[in-house]
Amino acid sequence: MTRVLVVEDDPQLVRALVINMQARRYGVDAATDGATALRLAAARQPDVVMLDLGLPDMDGVDVIRALRGWTRVPILVLSARRASEEKVVALDAGADDYVTKPFSMDELMARLRAAVRRTEDSPLAPETTLVETDEFVIDLRAKKVARGDREVRLTPTEWHLLEILVTNPGRLVTQKYLLQEVWGVSRSGKTNYLRVYMAQLRRKLEADPAHPRYLVTEPGMGYRFEG
Repeated sequence: MTRVLVVEDDPQLVRALVINMQARRYGVDAATDGATALRLAAARQPDVVMLDLGLPDMDGVDVIRALRGWTRVPILVLSARRASEEKVVALDAGADDYVTKPFSMDELMARLRAAVRRTEDSPLAPETTLVETDEFVIDLRAKKVARGDREVRLTPTEWHLLEILVTNPGRLVTQKYLLQEVWGVSRSGKTNYLRVYMAQLRRKLEADPAHPRYLVTEPGMGYRFEG
């Protein structure tokens, strides 16, 4: 059973989320503040965390940073904060998705399914398990990236995006395909997600992120990995 940790201080919203997820056979734990959330995350080891940013004891971004200190569990932010700067801060801290309130329960469940899919292992052909470049090495089976002798820490979303690109070397991967595979959505209005995450990957992997050699943009169409 997939376990979800809901971190939200609105009891009515918690009840609605719990009912909807249990109806879909998810296991659910709930926390109303950040401290309880961090304790439950360590004790219950959830598969996905749904997190409100406006918590009574600490900012949700601090909860994200604390979780990222020891786990790569997918973090799905639920927040009334709509400013793009707020979204970028949460994503940069390590969140994998951002849903603004109010939201459609059907869309939220689709985002949850996408988050679960990103963590599932898929069999890989032996010849595609190791991708080496002059700057970094990607071990697809171990789900690790290294630059020299240092491991590069990626969030689950960053990893899934990179995995799709490197397993299609030299091919244009469209924005629509990436949005559907990584976030479970295909609307063109979500392309800002791709820009944010590609920028993060370039900062972590490219020698010159402003002039990427490996993670190449095809303007208006998508992205390409050049090995």
